Amino acid sequence: MAGVAKLTNVRTESFWGELAPREHSVQIYGSDEAFLDALEGYVSAGLRRQEGVILLASAAHLHALEKRLRANWLDIDRARWDDSYIALLAHDSLARFMVGGMPDVMRFEQFAANVLERARGPQRRKVRAFGEMVSVLWAEGNHAGAIELETLWNRLQLREEFPLFCAYPRAGFDGRDAGALRSVCAAHTRIVPGYA
Repeated sequence: MAGVAKLTNVRTESFWGELAPREHSVQIYGSDEAFLDALEGYVSAGLRRQEGVILLASAAHLHALEKRLRANWLDIDRARWDDSYIALLAHDSLARFMVGGMPDVMRFEQFAANVLERARGPQRRKVRAFGEMVSVLWAEGNHAGAIELETLWNRLQLREEFPLFCAYPRAGFDGRDAGALRSVCAAHTRIVPGYA
């Protein structure tokens, strides 16, 4: 069962600083503001520690995040130039490995290996990743595809040893199927507060 993170400010580096290499965090968030606070803290901590940061998110969330990062004096352009900040659109990324509504294992592993290699760079940086692809699948009603993708990420983490953060809007869990929320939480090692 996933552990619940202590209630604290999810924007701080102390919350997101040292992550276990195979830590797989999830946030079920009530508002974009709560989600962006957590994502800003996660990405900022990685960049300040000179790690490679991979983001697979919606265009709206990437835009809002980058505004926040620039306001906090993080040089996103330089980080993008040296591949320590790799921002990819979740929908486009899914199109590279989804087949018939399910992730194709070989295509997913090739996609992920290429992105991880870029983020590590010749310096062999530590890497952390954020993925919103599972949320996209969930919102489309493809719960089986989302859980299978979570499973593939978990397998990849065992081999590649990097922390991963996922997030789902609370609106995707209507309360009629408590098992759906349990299955999402069970696929993760840490639950991040999502606030109201």
